[in-house]
Amino acid sequence: MTGEQATSRVPRQARGAVTRQRVLEAAIESLAEQGWRGAAASAVAQRAGVSRGAAQHFFPTREALFTAAIEHVTAVRLAEIRERVTALPAANRSTRDIIEMLAELYRGPLFRAALHLWSAGSTDTEVHPHVVALEQQVGKQAHRAAVELLGVDETSPGARETVQGLLDLIRGLGLADVMTDDSPRRGTVLAHWAGIIDRELAPHRGFPSRVTRKPAKEPGEAGLRSGVALAVSPRGEQTR
Repeated sequence: MTGEQATSRVPRQARGAVTRQRVLEAAIESLAEQGWRGAAASAVAQRAGVSRGAAQHFFPTREALFTAAIEHVTAVRLAEIRERVTALPAANRSTRDIIEMLAELYRGPLFRAALHLWSAGSTDTEVHPHVVALEQQVGKQAHRAAVELLGVDETSPGARETVQGLLDLIRGLGLADVMTDDSPRRGTVLAHWAGIIDRELAPHRGFPSRVTRKPAKEPGEAGLRSGVALAVSPRGEQTR
């Protein structure tokens, strides 16, 4: 059964939304696999299981399609942040639980798609403002989630910078994981940093966070890989 046949069984008022959603998801997958320059609108329509005309009804040009895909990626990532915040039980969450939850935001197909968008935005003047504006939203939400979960009082000197440094580290580990499966080393590094964050933020926890300590897992390779782990992200992820 094709995507269009499946869509035909949906009530008419919902068909457009279903088709549009399918095309956007296909566009994200194409971006994650082929990059900005390699992803073709015709291939996106085929992947979505709809005709080229159906896709063009919603997105008349390639630029319109992938700009909308940028917005969709951002909406999905923001929703993921909110879901992860509410999923962690407040009664027994540990600093390591929180850090590992945040680290998952910088892995998988959505993160890979975002990387391609960052790359395109760095050289394409038409794409650049969209990527910067939307990444600002993601960065602020991630920062806000970290502050809320860790119970940090950001009015204390140095607290904001400590949280932002943690997010920068997590994003760098996510970039390293794009190249190879970096899970064992990443787990060791995150466990180590959970202890550092507990010590550094102890004076800045101005309201109850209910954070508990969790024993570290078995140690492994702890050395950071140079270069990739220090990659810089858009400035939009820093909140002021």
